[in-house]
Amino acid sequence: MADKPVTTSYDLPVSEPLRQLMRTGWASPDQSVNSAKAEVADFAAARRAKISAAFPGLRLVIPAGVFKVRNNDCDYRFRANTAFVHLTGMSAGDITPESVLVLNPISGGHEALLYIHLRNDRNEETFYRDRRHGEFWVGPRLSIADAEKIYGIKVCDVKELKLLLDKKVESIAMRGEDSFVDQNVAAHARENDLIIALSELRLIKDDFEIKQMRHAVDATIKGFADIVKALPQAVVHPRGERVIDAAFYGRARVEGNELGYDTIAASGAHACVLHWIRNDGVVKSGDLILVDAGVEVESHYTADITRTIPVNGKFNSAQRQIYELVLAAQSAGIAAVKPGAKYRDINNACMKVLAEGLHELGVLTISAAESLKPENGLHRRWSVHASGHMLGLDVHDCAKARSDQYLDGVLQVGEVLTVEPGLYIQPDDQLFPAEFRGIGVRIEDDILVTENGSENLSAKLPRTVSEIENWIVELQK
Repeated sequence: MADKPVTTSYDLPVSEPLRQLMRTGWASPDQSVNSAKAEVADFAAARRAKISAAFPGLRLVIPAGVFKVRNNDCDYRFRANTAFVHLTGMSAGDITPESVLVLNPISGGHEALLYIHLRNDRNEETFYRDRRHGEFWVGPRLSIADAEKIYGIKVCDVKELKLLLDKKVESIAMRGEDSFVDQNVAAHARENDLIIALSELRLIKDDFEIKQMRHAVDATIKGFADIVKALPQAVVHPRGERVIDAAFYGRARVEGNELGYDTIAASGAHACVLHWIRNDGVVKSGDLILVDAGVEVESHYTADITRTIPVNGKFNSAQRQIYELVLAAQSAGIAAVKPGAKYRDINNACMKVLAEGLHELGVLTISAAESLKPENGLHRRWSVHASGHMLGLDVHDCAKARSDQYLDGVLQVGEVLTVEPGLYIQPDDQLFPAEFRGIGVRIEDDILVTENGSENLSAKLPRTVSEIENWIVELQK
């Protein structure tokens, strides 16, 4: 058995005559690429300047990342490392795997060097034989000249990166993203400092980022309209949740780059599974369906919105009670968003309303005030997650920021975050009357901290019971 040949590639062999033919007969490279300077270029340069000031004299190496194998010789769709995206401003279609941004120390700061795979020379076999980088397989890339004009960064051939890294300069790299970088940049004691700084740099969004967040939210709102229109088809399909999932995914691909995260399309009791992404269940008339979804646009910014929708267009009495309690909690959380307020005020405001409501429903056997004490927290049986998080390039953005800058910090103008309380009554929860069991409700909106308080970026999407019921009627006419 061991001596028999095995299949290692599906590619056909290339004869010498074909090799010669592939080198001839090509027109000059396309000169029609729009190489105007991108709107993001100056914003990205300002971000790099802030990181430069925090690490004087140190070389900083920020890889875009590499392909990740999905199965055998097929890769997952590539999505670049968030820090690389933030510091370069590059859009999804322009980034190639194995690209690396280097901030190389010079007198007075750093020089930004962007290492990328060059456009294929038609004399090289990689053009038509390299499945990962050959333009015959994956399409054309930006030339050095075009990339420099568009993004305002000096661009180099990634094959030359080792020559730079061999020059012994004290360096810090983001590790774990690219094995080549890991092997060629020694470990450094300040690696975690870099991770923290890059995360905290994204806490306050600049004007370009806020514009992109609005774009992502608007696309996501269209996706929710698609979901409502797809509900009748979902009801008659044995995997109705997949119908909903597919409807939103189509909008994400048409309006943006990708999903910001796997869509949660949770009908009936599946809504009580916080991260239900199997989405393989039935969608029944009379149930609620909880959909948590966001479009990631070409700049990689994502929305994150949740709506809980009555499948047949009408909330029943039990559903309405739970929904309006969650809505009141969310409204209190949104009201708490303002510059100078504590980040934790948002969750506290939401939880106060939920605890009081659960006490009124008779399931919380101690007072709301007692339950809200940290040593008790009994109301959290039905609401175990926090009521929001930062949002941006990552759906859970700025996750490596220090607690005093995020969880234990104060809100600042330009931050974008979610407010998303929920109540989840498991189908076997005998503390609730039977008519409530299996109801899960979450309402989530994307909120910008402004000088005067806050702006609900997703306010155009219906929230109240009457708004949602009327919205369904209008979309399903």
